[in-house]
This record gives sequence, structure tokens and C-alpha cells, in this order.
Amino acid sequence: MVRPYVLLSAAVSIDGYLDDASPQRLLLSNPDDFDRVDAVRADSDAILVGAQTLRSDNPRLLIGSESRRARRVAAGKPEHPAKVTVTASGDLDPELRFLHTGDRKLVYTTTSGAARLGARLDGLAEVIALGAELDFGALLDDLGDRGIRRMMVEGGGHIHTRFLAAGLADELLLAVAPILVGDREAPRFLHPADYPGGSGRRMILTDVTRLGDIAVLRYLLRDADDPPVDDDTSGR
Repeated sequence: MVRPYVLLSAAVSIDGYLDDASPQRLLLSNPDDFDRVDAVRADSDAILVGAQTLRSDNPRLLIGSESRRARRVAAGKPEHPAKVTVTASGDLDPELRFLHTGDRKLVYTTTSGAARLGARLDGLAEVIALGAELDFGALLDDLGDRGIRRMMVEGGGHIHTRFLAAGLADELLLAVAPILVGDREAPRFLHPADYPGGSGRRMILTDVTRLGDIAVLRYLLRDADDPPVDDDTSGR
């Protein structure tokens, strides 16, 4: 069974926040970085975000560049990557833009979450129940069975934490903006967790790119021969 290559992507402040706590979205990226993210999306088979990100940001998760979409179609791929979300509770509004744009949409949830969703997403997305809790390893197994070979994860913080804590991520692209947030109520990139290797394990820095005032750091998270760590954490 071939699981997807998992690439985590995030833009953060210098002090590790994804946003501030105000009603308006804090723009951490600049136009060059947005274009870079669009290129990474275009190279992916699927894009995953958590349900909280859908509720707070209501993104479409589409490729913006017409030329990149055309190249995908010419290569025999769908115009846009598959869109994936994860919700333990099943609390998803059928009017979310995520569900009404693009083609293939997959919603991974728990048995109780699937029961709560019922038929509300019929014709909009395929709902996959993973059992009593969200098992991210099972999620990747299922995506691999569906032909997903490369998946971009765009958050939020609890989702990034789950992939890293379970040892299920292969790469991290971190865009660091010259901004300090300093608000304990604001969403953080990562949360406390029992990460593989403990606090002393070093990631492998393979590239640093400057895009205006933003530094994009590329890390490899485990060697190709490292086995993934069993995911035994509970869903949020």
C-alpha cells in the first residue's frame, strides 16, 4: 500500500502564529509567496485542510494560475487537485465554498460525525467514516488507495500538529513573515504534543528562499527509510 507523500505548508509570524485574533484575516504572505503556494498546489494530487479552517476562512482551495491548470489538464490530471477535509464532529455547513468549487471533495470523519452529517453533503462530497476516532494513518491509507500520491496540507494548527506528532509528514514548507502577533488567543502553527524523537530531534533544512520580506524554509522531516510512527492520538 502506497501512502501519499505529505507536505505541510504554512505561513507563520516570527513568534509562530498563523493569524491574529481579530475578525479580519492577518495577511502573512505577500504576492510572490501566494504564487509559490499556488505552484505547490498545482504539483499536488490533493489539498487537505481541517474543518476549523473551512469554518473560519471559507477557502475555495483552487489553483489560481490559468497556465498551471492548463498544464495539469495537458498531463491528463484534473484541473484542480482533490480537496480533503477532516472533521471529528461532522460540523460542516453545506454552503461552504470548499464544497461548491472544483471537482473531487472528500470528507473524513468519525462514525458519529458521519451520522451527524447524514445526507447533507449528498452530491457535494464523499463522506468517509474512519471509526470511533480520527485515524490519520487510515486516512492516508484510504487516500493512497484512491490514487493520491502527493498531498499538500494547509492546516490549521491542530491538523499540522496531528501529522507531525504521528510521524506522518514528509516535508515542511514554512513561510516566515516579519510580524509579531503575541496574542495568546490567536491560532498557533503547532500545539503541545509528544513529537517523534523528542525535543532534541533536528529536521533536515534543505533550502531557504527569500521572497521579498518573507523567508521560505524547506525541511525534510524524516529519511526515506524511517518508518512512520503509529498514530494513536485522538481526534479533535
